[in-house]
Amino acid sequence: TAPNTHRHTHTHIHIHTHTHTHTHTYTHTHTHTHTLLHSVKLLNCLSVIYCQANEHSHKLPRGPASHGVLGFHSNMLPSNHPGEDRRSSATCLPGRGGVLLGVFDGHAGPACAHTISQRLFYYIAVATLPLRILAEIERAVEEERAVPPLLEWHKHPQDHSCPDGGAISFHSLRNYWQERLEDEALVNAFCRLDYDLSVEAQVHLRVSLPGEGLSLSNPLRVALSGCTACVAHISNGILHVANLGDSRAVLGVQEPNGGWSAVSLTNDHNAQNPDELQRILGEHPQSESRTVVRHDRMLGLLLPFRAFGDVRFKWSAEMLSRVYETRPDVMSAVSEAVRMLPPHYLTPPYLSAQPEVTRHCIRPSDKFLVLATDGLWELMHRQTVVQLVGEQLRGIQQQRPIVPSMGMTLGGLQHLLLERRGRVMSVLEDQNTATHLLRHALGDDGYGAVAPNRLAKMLSLPADLARRYRDDITITVIHLNEPDKNKQTKNSILRLICVNQ
Repeated sequence: TAPNTHRHTHTHIHIHTHTHTHTHTYTHTHTHTHTLLHSVKLLNCLSVIYCQANEHSHKLPRGPASHGVLGFHSNMLPSNHPGEDRRSSATCLPGRGGVLLGVFDGHAGPACAHTISQRLFYYIAVATLPLRILAEIERAVEEERAVPPLLEWHKHPQDHSCPDGGAISFHSLRNYWQERLEDEALVNAFCRLDYDLSVEAQVHLRVSLPGEGLSLSNPLRVALSGCTACVAHISNGILHVANLGDSRAVLGVQEPNGGWSAVSLTNDHNAQNPDELQRILGEHPQSESRTVVRHDRMLGLLLPFRAFGDVRFKWSAEMLSRVYETRPDVMSAVSEAVRMLPPHYLTPPYLSAQPEVTRHCIRPSDKFLVLATDGLWELMHRQTVVQLVGEQLRGIQQQRPIVPSMGMTLGGLQHLLLERRGRVMSVLEDQNTATHLLRHALGDDGYGAVAPNRLAKMLSLPADLARRYRDDITITVIHLNEPDKNKQTKNSILRLICVNQ
């Protein structure tokens, strides 16, 4: 993410279509039209291939092991270079188990999001394990026997792995399961991992020498960058969502009349949330009331009020000054925004890694859950997201008959017809629901379909320019129950519009 920012104001692209009229000969007109149609089809094909590059889908076997999850679709599209978003999905193997899925939005570099996406699920697995199984794992470690796997990962081939730092990670994880408490498992897992990241960075600061290497998993790089997270844990029909920052989880609910409702399961942790604003102001002296939050940002710099890492908002001023003064190698490897002490830095810590957890019993009407980083929600309203996913999963349109209102013109009626036709055709194009959302977010034509030229323009923006128009986007759609294709919206008709190709 760009310096000193987390959420960005994106410039809107205005695309003007210019039509050439040729009057010389029929042959010339026909050839031009044929070439134009061929170019549009090629453009659409290339855009689809680009959008599908990072898509991932996974079906879970039916039965108790699925915990009520049918499967999931996921996709991600970077804007930054390198991209700062990450995603993870896994099944917890021993004990009560469950399915874990998450999206992670990094800022000030990808290091923190990269590490959190690799390690957080292990902490959650340990937090939810019965103590009996933890004791068995501990005995295996003490006796130098193979430790049974905690997770079965469901990764896309291009998803990042973390080959180094394994010994440090395992040592911290083992300390955690040795000290684990039973209650508030998700909250405990989030907070403990953030604590461990901080401790690992401080130890590294004491024992390492400048120039020893600054890999993506370097403890200081991880701790100085930051990451928001939104994680869903589903076990035996119970859904828990743990959210930290401004990624969101939205539940797609199918109403009795066949329509779709979007139910938010998360709150944004930023200045737009009055409760969150009161919380952070209440944690610091009244004398700082004008400086803790400035221009809707923490200390005038950071948009989310909760995040992993970002120790420049957590460590003491003395500790931070030591890093700035003694480790120029680290400073040169991190975002420019991280290289100085925040203004009015008087009573740290200012930033929290404690997630807000929502518990929900999955009902038959709950058909899917959308987890996405803020890059999607900046472009699309949650109701639009749910409507698109619902229609795509059902693969058929349920449309109210068009009843012209008093005074509606022929142009207005044509607009409604074009919108309905566009939605029908769009549903048929994508097999992956996350890709379906991604293409609509970038290329929606205003009629419910995707405009190939607009989508191609958004996808072809160079990295330094793309950041002005959109953020990194990562989407995971979790399928909970099959949509009921037999339900009809009240006073609606089932109809597919055939479009001549």
